[in-house]
This record gives sequence, structure tokens and C-alpha cells, in this order.
Amino acid sequence: MISSGIYALTCLTMLLCAVLLLRAYFRVRRRLLLWNGLCFAVLTLTYFFVMLDLMFFRQADLYTWRLSFTSLAMTLLMFGLIWESQ
Repeated sequence: MISSGIYALTCLTMLLCAVLLLRAYFRVRRRLLLWNGLCFAVLTLTYFFVMLDLMFFRQADLYTWRLSFTSLAMTLLMFGLIWESQ
């Protein structure tokens, strides 16, 4: 019961970070905020899949989906950091 609350709070925290970063991007138009916001949006999907995998679909293995979304999120973040450093 406690772990389901922790998964839900983590997912909501990631969503809040994504919303705040993307809102700041649309206000000041700094591309680094965009890349960070997109990273956190994809991380929200990652933690949503963690919640689905570990709480609801115990017989199905969503590890590959979780890993692919995490890889996409980190790729977005690294691309933004490299792109904006030049």
C-alpha cells in the first residue's frame, strides 16, 4: 500500500516538474528549459509504466518499455545539454 503511494507521488512530482519547466520555457523561450521539460515529461511516462508494471500488471513484463522511455528521456536531456553548450 505504501509503495503504491510512493509510485503515484513520484509520477505526480515528475509531471509537476515537466509542467513547470515547459511553462517557464513558453514564458522566456530558453531552449534548455524545453529539453529539460521534455525529459521530465518522458520520465513521467517512465514512472507511469513503473506503476503499471509493479502494481497492476504483475504477470506482464514492461521492463523493456520502461527502459526505452528512460533512454529516450536521457537522450533528450543529453542532446539539449550538448546543443546548448555550443
